[in-house]
Amino acid sequence: MKKKPLVEILVGSESDLPVMEKAAEVLKEMGVPYEIEISSAHRLPEKTAQYAKTARRRGVEVLIAGAGMAAHLAGALASRTTLPVIGVPIKSGALNGADALYSTVQMPPGVPVATVGIDGAKNAAYLACEILSIKYPEMAKKLENSRSRMRKSLEEKSKAIQKGKSG
Repeated sequence: MKKKPLVEILVGSESDLPVMEKAAEVLKEMGVPYEIEISSAHRLPEKTAQYAKTARRRGVEVLIAGAGMAAHLAGALASRTTLPVIGVPIKSGALNGADALYSTVQMPPGVPVATVGIDGAKNAAYLACEILSIKYPEMAKKLENSRSRMRKSLEEKSKAIQKGKSG
């Protein structure tokens, strides 16, 4: 895979970083070059629009946007690019992320945003890897290996639980 960032992670504010760093951890583990930036749809609209408009030219192939409350970041990006945009609604504010979920998932026809669950940054990264696996066969293999390790770990935990019950 290329060394330039293939995935760009954008967060609406610094307070979103702890959640979105989980996406960065998955991408790092999978060997996917990425960048992470703060870019608010409301407070930095020009920067947000510029990121979306120039992403393809810069070699970015997937955008992940995490934001809480009004959560217009993913939609603002999707309105300016035809690259896949994955939205991560972040639990915050009086509605504990429900407002962010609705703002991210309810997009008008023709401007889709793939949306994961509230605080679902890890799944956003795995979805980005799945999208990349269409073009990069080595990513498909990494995903298969990751799922295999996950299954093996759960089987081992299950056996340990069963052993403890029967002892």
